[in-house]
Amino acid sequence: MTTTFEALGVSPELTEALAAKGIARPFPIQALTIADALAGRDVCGKAKTGSGKTLAFGLPLLQHMPKAESNHPTALVLVPTRELALQVFEVLEPLGATCGVRLVAVYGGAPLERQARKLDSGAELVVATPGRLIDLLDRKALFLDALEHVVIDEADRMADMGFLPQVEWVLRHTTNRHQTLLFSATLDGAVDTLVKRYQHDPVFHEVASETVTVDEMVHRFVQVHDLDKVKVAARIAAGARRTIVFTRTKRAADHVAHSLRKERVDASAIHGDLPQRTREKAMKDFANGELAVLVATDVAARGLDIEDVEVVIHFDPPDDHKNYLHRSGRTARAGEAGLVVSLVLWNEELVIKRIQQRLGIKIPIVEMFSNDLRLDDLTAWDPVADSGPAAPRVR
Repeated sequence: MTTTFEALGVSPELTEALAAKGIARPFPIQALTIADALAGRDVCGKAKTGSGKTLAFGLPLLQHMPKAESNHPTALVLVPTRELALQVFEVLEPLGATCGVRLVAVYGGAPLERQARKLDSGAELVVATPGRLIDLLDRKALFLDALEHVVIDEADRMADMGFLPQVEWVLRHTTNRHQTLLFSATLDGAVDTLVKRYQHDPVFHEVASETVTVDEMVHRFVQVHDLDKVKVAARIAAGARRTIVFTRTKRAADHVAHSLRKERVDASAIHGDLPQRTREKAMKDFANGELAVLVATDVAARGLDIEDVEVVIHFDPPDDHKNYLHRSGRTARAGEAGLVVSLVLWNEELVIKRIQQRLGIKIPIVEMFSNDLRLDDLTAWDPVADSGPAAPRVR
């Protein structure tokens, strides 16, 4: 049964602002959580990245936001990465403008003084990474005493990246009575502890169908030779509008992006050592379709929510089957299928076969060179039926 934002209790001004952006119906996680959040309940939502969580917590916050004094915000959204902080800000800031809510995003890699000045000018809603938030608190550029709403987004990624001690520190120092909304792809282990310690009688909602599964993707495993590897990646990316290429290290990301550009593929790298302005431009260009390939490390890509990513390439193998799914899920959004290609060197076959076994993927690893015609459409090619040598299929 479908519902509307109006039926969930979203205000007419926000509903009209959403409609102007072409957003007419709520995603499942929004339909489940918005009414409870508007009612003031603590909400614990289980849903993956890309399921629409930003509006699920953002709309109730914007609608019920009290005015804030300088440096004393009334709502806080904690996110694990600066990329996600920017994405949340970019979604909510124009909606906030329609109802007089001021937003500031604070994160590492950008000038702290500039962020402090913005907070001094006043903001109701602050979107923050834990480390930068604590830096600002230490400098007394920000205070938590007026908070009425706290959101913990991507709690499982916070745990994976070692940020839960900072998150708990912030929650312990938020002494004002407040509503806590928590969203995570998983609710076990450390995340479950967070829920039990810092949420009061929360209502639980889960979007089970939004869990990334191997069936949502087309998987291909291509054995490549080291000197030909970049050319194979370039050939695959040339047939897609948006491709994310994963590497193991920051140095590799830079090298692969540079090598792809030499192959006339429009590519940029994102990782923690790059200037924030460079990262933001790459993300914006990729999201707008002006950049064809984003080369990313695992940490830089956490929390990415970009629509219409057609291909994910594992240039370097993931650490394990969970990381394979996390990386690959960048191309599986809201039930949309995508192509996931693993480039496998001879000494990486055992790692890949272990990942396949854990995920129940029974697809052969097939040797190909960069002039193999099958690379033009790996989705249409059936590796199970056709796993012969590549030589007859080259130009």
